Amino acid sequence: MTTEETKKPADQEATANAEGPGETHTFQAEVSRLLDIVANALYSEKEIFIRELVSNAADACDRLRYAAITQPDLVEGDADYAIALSTDKDARTLTFSDNGIGMSREELIGNLGTIARSGSSAFVEQLSGDAKNDVSLIGQFGVGFYSCFMVAEKVEVVSRRAGEDLAWQWTSDGKGAFTVTEAERDGRGTTITVHLKEDEADYAETFRVQTVVKTYSDHIAFPITVNDGSEEGDPEPVNTASALWTRPRNDITEQQYTEFFHHVSHMVGDPWSTLHFRAEGMIEYTGLLYIPSSRPFDLYNQDRTSKVRLYVKRVFITEDCEELVPRWLRFLRGVIDSEDLPLNISREMLQNNAVLSRIRSGLTSRVIRELESKAEKEPDAYAEFWENFGAVLKEGLYEPTGEKEELLGLARFRSTHDDNLVSLTDYVGRMKEGQKAIYYITGGDVDALARSPQLEGFRSRGIEVLLLSDPVDEFWVPMVGMFEEQPFKSATQGGADFDEIKSEDAEADAEEKKADDTPQEDIDRLIAAMKLALGEDVKDIRVSDRLTESAVCLVADEGDMDMNLERLLKAHQQIETRAARILEINPGHTLIKGLAAKAKADSGSTDDAARLLLDQARILEGEPLPDPAAFAQRMSEIMAKGIG
Repeated sequence: MTTEETKKPADQEATANAEGPGETHTFQAEVSRLLDIVANALYSEKEIFIRELVSNAADACDRLRYAAITQPDLVEGDADYAIALSTDKDARTLTFSDNGIGMSREELIGNLGTIARSGSSAFVEQLSGDAKNDVSLIGQFGVGFYSCFMVAEKVEVVSRRAGEDLAWQWTSDGKGAFTVTEAERDGRGTTITVHLKEDEADYAETFRVQTVVKTYSDHIAFPITVNDGSEEGDPEPVNTASALWTRPRNDITEQQYTEFFHHVSHMVGDPWSTLHFRAEGMIEYTGLLYIPSSRPFDLYNQDRTSKVRLYVKRVFITEDCEELVPRWLRFLRGVIDSEDLPLNISREMLQNNAVLSRIRSGLTSRVIRELESKAEKEPDAYAEFWENFGAVLKEGLYEPTGEKEELLGLARFRSTHDDNLVSLTDYVGRMKEGQKAIYYITGGDVDALARSPQLEGFRSRGIEVLLLSDPVDEFWVPMVGMFEEQPFKSATQGGADFDEIKSEDAEADAEEKKADDTPQEDIDRLIAAMKLALGEDVKDIRVSDRLTESAVCLVADEGDMDMNLERLLKAHQQIETRAARILEINPGHTLIKGLAAKAKADSGSTDDAARLLLDQARILEGEPLPDPAAFAQRMSEIMAKGIG
């Protein structure tokens, strides 16, 4: 029996002290915090700990069965994998035993003394102290072994790794430390003895345990027996002991589907969608895939690999197969079982494998069809999916795949139209007469984007703008280029091109603008004065078509890099310096009209105001000021003059 995945070397973050024949180690800090939560509120039903330990035992058997393909001596003639649970009312214990791959001393420490996942520091950072939220997070991190401490006053784990002679015992009361000693065990595998708390003694009742196993673990493909030692002969398995995905859909209940989701995903809650299918023809494979209802904790890990398990003829091969599922579908959980791949396939053989490529193409198409169906028939449910996984799905738009058209149809966005998610088809259908582009603005926060002064002219003309707040948006938009022959154009780049797009009340706006116009020669004089004052800090200064309320804004020139992309690249040290921007001014704004009048009398008197306006535009863009002290001093002087 193992926890789900080992990423840390043994003894990392554990301190050892000689104590008798064994060693006492302190738990990793993350585990100590985890155990505090587990002991009180991990699951609403404490019986779930049985499911978690049985699931780990099945994983251990699966891993040995695969390892034995190339190392048959590991099974030592015992290829009948099984999981046995035994109860003892008098001793108040429940014991789990398997003949799977087992654990060495180092693996016991690494698996049970630390959170055996990459990203454990992120786990601690996300623990909020709110029991309800933390319980959900724990489920996402797949640390089910520790659930036994909900009912245990002490836990003993004896394990012997396949192919090794020595066995080791891990013991802990879950209160800050654990002890590892040398032990004895007949044969490979792991035995976990849960010493139950006095008020949890019903888990030493055979019938109670059998009921839990039938409820939660019937899908396990290895026989599970439960007995109290009083039966003669070999007890009968309490589970069906056949791979769930091989059964007809009509023979599987929703609860069985859900419990198998828990088993393969190590997540809590119900799946958002379940896909169970069999492909037949030139190649044959069976799939049981799940789309989770919440984000897996490792969704944004750098390796971005899939966790869909690959089986060949019901034999587990790997859950880390990059060629099986596109990275932009890495939120999928479940199994793919092939009839055509060889059992002894290696990682190298999986690369560029024609059979695997066809499986990948087939399951990708099935998932896309499922998402298209949900988007059409259950738009509210699909909106929840998009909030969780939309940023990942959009990665497929800039990867070299053939699904760009389908993914563009599935994409949903926030926009200035209303608070609902919109599709690109919706957007194009609402384009204004004369509008020749799909306008968008990128940044880190939707609310901040919606308040951007660069959108004022778009709003006044009723032009919808997409609010793109995911970092991936900066990369897929240039790759895609257009949708339904309409090009994408940044609202912060180049001219606004409003000449052919009239506002809702164009005649009234024109009359108001004419009555309120500052003479053009005064504006030209102000712009010339500001250019002298700002020099190379700006690329140009020009009258804005996009501003209706704010005095100024910064925009990128037509051929320059989008400003938000430039910020991202600068933050990741991909570029050293930023390009100078164009400063646009609103000639109808009271401040600009006043400065124009002042520049007419004395062009040199606008220098400080020009600097302040540039800094104001930078602040609105979320950019750091090059000289905050100078900004504060200028602001104080101008305020003092105003007050005086």
